[in-house]
Amino acid sequence: MKICCAVCEYNPLHNGHVGHLGFIKKEITPDYTVIIMSGNFTQRGEIAVLDKFTRAKHAVLAGADAVFELPAVFATANAEIFAKGAVKLLKELPGEKTLCFGAESGDKESFTYAAKILSEESKEFKKLLKTQLNEGFSLAKAKMNAIETMDVGVDPELLKNPNNILGIEYARAVIELGADMDIFPVLRKGAGFNDETLYPNLSSASAVRKAIKDGKVRTVKSNVPKFVYEDLPKALPNADALTFYSLLSMDRKQIKEILDCTEGLENRIKSCLKDSLSLDELKNKVITKRYTATRINRILTASLLKINENFVRKCLKSDLYLNVLAVREGSEKLLSEIRKNCKIPLITRKNDLKTLKSADLECFEKDVFANDIFNFAAGVKTNEYMMLKI
Repeated sequence: MKICCAVCEYNPLHNGHVGHLGFIKKEITPDYTVIIMSGNFTQRGEIAVLDKFTRAKHAVLAGADAVFELPAVFATANAEIFAKGAVKLLKELPGEKTLCFGAESGDKESFTYAAKILSEESKEFKKLLKTQLNEGFSLAKAKMNAIETMDVGVDPELLKNPNNILGIEYARAVIELGADMDIFPVLRKGAGFNDETLYPNLSSASAVRKAIKDGKVRTVKSNVPKFVYEDLPKALPNADALTFYSLLSMDRKQIKEILDCTEGLENRIKSCLKDSLSLDELKNKVITKRYTATRINRILTASLLKINENFVRKCLKSDLYLNVLAVREGSEKLLSEIRKNCKIPLITRKNDLKTLKSADLECFEKDVFANDIFNFAAGVKTNEYMMLKI
């Protein structure tokens, strides 16, 4: 059985994503295309545009055969944890596996080489990393700057863009976890990752989200499939008030325990919190060159979901599970093969939770909590224990 895997958020799914899935079908020609998708909160530290079941449905309508959830503990973390959590789940799938991801440049060999350099963490690398951090760069940027300074033959273009950096982390996770899978970077087309400009056809998800935020959802019609456009909300879900309250209810020690909340950042957050009347005002006061918007958003979202670093590390060490959000009609054989040959539980109904123990169950319950928060914030009702057949 030949499986091609992709890790995504589809927040929301747009024409570029459809093109990626089409490329997989045409060029890699797997027996099945499997998606690992973030749930109701994303790696930017934001609440998703649409609930995870609707986005999983869109993935299947666009060509995927099955969509599994990337647990919130990984989906809302930095690039290293995000990638490692996804690969950790994908490595458990049976058959011949390929991980296909979008990139701004580079090929399999260049990504693999960069990943090896990162994984080795030589004394020189650690020294340069510390220097970069002291100069105020974020961890991800500091790592890439350190590699570039070492001049060890890593393609400098790989170090400049978010998708490339994430691609390096995928390759690194494959190496460090000993995952039996190939990697296949494919060049992105259309707008850049953070480009918020709307184009006639291939705009980024960031641009689509901005248009919705600005009350201009009609302007994105040509950038997303019809089945996505029909499901888009008129306004973005908002959990700001809940997040603000969660921060008020936490002391400095609890905030400090959140992943990437280092160097006394908890003190800065708490101090600014007392002098802020909204979450946006708080962010504007906390964000600096060193403390990027994405990093702060992730910390704030982790406070909302009550996810601390110890729990993230605990989940990384646990067996976990594959939670099915949606599957294509006729792909039952895929689920049957996974259930028969996979070492970790396959969750397709509530009764399957009986197989989960300790941290695995706690991880799933965290996703239930995240789903409840999303339902409240978005004004929708979804059942955490359902699986869609499309």
